Amino acid sequence: MTKVTQALGAWGERLAAAHLLAAGMVLLDRNWRGAAGEIDIVARDGNAVVFCEVKTRRGATYGTPAEAVARAKIRRLRQLAAQWLAVSGVRPSEVRFDVVSVYAPHGADPVVDHIRGAF
Repeated sequence: MTKVTQALGAWGERLAAAHLLAAGMVLLDRNWRGAAGEIDIVARDGNAVVFCEVKTRRGATYGTPAEAVARAKIRRLRQLAAQWLAVSGVRPSEVRFDVVSVYAPHGADPVVDHIRGAF
């Protein structure tokens, strides 16, 4: 991954976090690393703990940002969520998996799309 791609991803995650906070969610963790990879954002939405995958794209050449969350990534995120819950000791009444898509074409304002219960 290039530094430009990393910077774009970090910027998208900051926008996503601000969007979730504005929606009334409470951030519990960011960029949490487990054995299978990383969870971008862990948040609380009412009684639910929400594991958020953030995808940022400048263009649609490779599809929308949300389309980049494939089966393998979903499987990994479920494993990571179980690890996070075990380590944190949090016992939520509900667990949800969301995708926050940030589409930021050059010269235009970014569009943030929060897909609740994406998988």
